[in-house]
Amino acid sequence: MADVAASPQTLIATLVAVAVLAAVTTVVLRAFRVPRHWAPALAILRGAVQLALLSLVLAGIIASPVWVGVALVLMFAVASGVAARRIGWSGRSILVMSSSMAAGVAVAGTTVFGLGALDLTPRYALALGSIVIGNAMSISTLAGRRFVAAVDSGWDEVEGWLALGARPRAATLAQARLAVLEALVPTTDQTKTTGLVVLPGAFVGAVFGGLSPLEAGRFQILVLAAILTAGAISAVLVACWLGPVRTRPSPPD
Repeated sequence: MADVAASPQTLIATLVAVAVLAAVTTVVLRAFRVPRHWAPALAILRGAVQLALLSLVLAGIIASPVWVGVALVLMFAVASGVAARRIGWSGRSILVMSSSMAAGVAVAGTTVFGLGALDLTPRYALALGSIVIGNAMSISTLAGRRFVAAVDSGWDEVEGWLALGARPRAATLAQARLAVLEALVPTTDQTKTTGLVVLPGAFVGAVFGGLSPLEAGRFQILVLAAILTAGAISAVLVACWLGPVRTRPSPPD
């Protein structure tokens, strides 16, 4: 499918639409007095700048396995840092998130490419890898934050188990399991409602890229399955890493 360059009018309309959406988001959150109501607008601005730079970079590296590998490593490093910051920045949190996410992404990617479901080309590696890494980051972050919040709110129960001689990991096992379950809820719901409630970005992008709807659907279900696998592994490992708690944790910001 041939690339079609956007006209100046289309680019201007895009910028205006994004600015209006960001402004509406900020006004709604401020009216409800939500803390850090400006954060989504800043995220939109940052995302726009990053996507513009990424588009320029990808045009030059999409056919190079080496540069695609470098891009994926950089994405993973940034994702690990973001996830670690969300549960409290420290060397240990970086280790927790990076190792957990790496395991999940590695299993998902090895399964998809190792079984031949997708050809291991730079284009497919970048597409699948970036999507799975991003979702593993989100799921790991949710698992970590939900675990810390659950332990904090249920500290009396955890402390009771510890007083009875339970090991720290056993004392927080219920909270760990609940955190993993809740972290997977958004992705599970999205997977269940694919094609009914929403058309996922990978599917739409593949169709616009020239694939047949059937081939685009095949790619999308591989993506969704890989996301859930990577997310499940990452979330469980995060919960296992954080499980041994001896003192009451501070609730996440």
